[in-house]
Amino acid sequence: MMKISKRRFKNIKEWVKFALAIACVVVFAIFFVFNIWSPVKKPVSVIVPRGASVTGMTNYLYKNNIIKSKELFYFSIRVNGGQIQAGEYEIPRGAGVWTIADMLSNGRVATTTITIPEGYTVIQIKNMLMKVPYLTGDVDCDKNIPVCDLHDGDIFPDTYTIARGTTRLAVLDLARKKMDGVKASFAGAKYPMPLKNWEEVMVLASIVQKETPLKREMPIVASVYLNRLNINMRLQSCPTVIYPLTNFEGDMHGEPLLSGHLKIDSPYNTYTHNGLPPHPIANVGRDAIRAVLRPANTKYLFFVADGRGGHKFSKDYAEHQKNHNVWRGIKKELNK
Repeated sequence: MMKISKRRFKNIKEWVKFALAIACVVVFAIFFVFNIWSPVKKPVSVIVPRGASVTGMTNYLYKNNIIKSKELFYFSIRVNGGQIQAGEYEIPRGAGVWTIADMLSNGRVATTTITIPEGYTVIQIKNMLMKVPYLTGDVDCDKNIPVCDLHDGDIFPDTYTIARGTTRLAVLDLARKKMDGVKASFAGAKYPMPLKNWEEVMVLASIVQKETPLKREMPIVASVYLNRLNINMRLQSCPTVIYPLTNFEGDMHGEPLLSGHLKIDSPYNTYTHNGLPPHPIANVGRDAIRAVLRPANTKYLFFVADGRGGHKFSKDYAEHQKNHNVWRGIKKELNK
């Protein structure tokens, strides 16, 4: 075996140390140039238009003191594929040319989060989207495509993370497609008597959704309405009155629902019409759908608010009247 002299071994160690020192300096220099050497003192929004060239955007970034070196930015773009993608970008404080190039090349656009609440109608959702500043375009269209013909029950309420600048119609279509996926996830589910199809499940789920926000109560509320349907008893659900009364918006805007309103002439009014309304009265979440497909096993026919955000359930009208009187007393105290 070849032996290495102590002196030669010492020289090798010195060379290794020197090489490591040089490597550290190079790494530090690259890190400094590409990520620390930044004129961006606070977050800045940059919009890359469709069809924008690398040269055009480089000049824009340099002119607006977002990058310090055109050459380094060109190099960084080339290393990242040589292309930039359209969109709105939120450049963070201290971002160097490498970070900015990586964002623009890989489409790491600024995003916004939109939550569509469960129980909202299509009208309410559209009104909400029109108030979101980071979206573009209108919420209505006249083309022969599904998103132009939305009805309650077509949209899945959820939280969506989307790129800033996304059109409002694209958001609606995203939520519509999500509902298609939810429907597919329940394929093969057995419908409880007397429901015959998915549309009827969605109609009852929309009523359950509007009647209670409590997940634990939904299967019980569903059982009440299914019990009524099975004995041909009218559902007498207030949300089915509010829906046509508000021109299908579903929001009284603080106005009280009066006894006279219960006589409104509409096929949606379950105080004056037997069975289910013709269509869903809101857009529903998974819990409401699941509650209808898997209702609680009860004999309840009535329920009334309990003053604590939930409801009291009863099997007969006499018990219901007692619960209702308690609720009247609670409302009276609340009104004071």
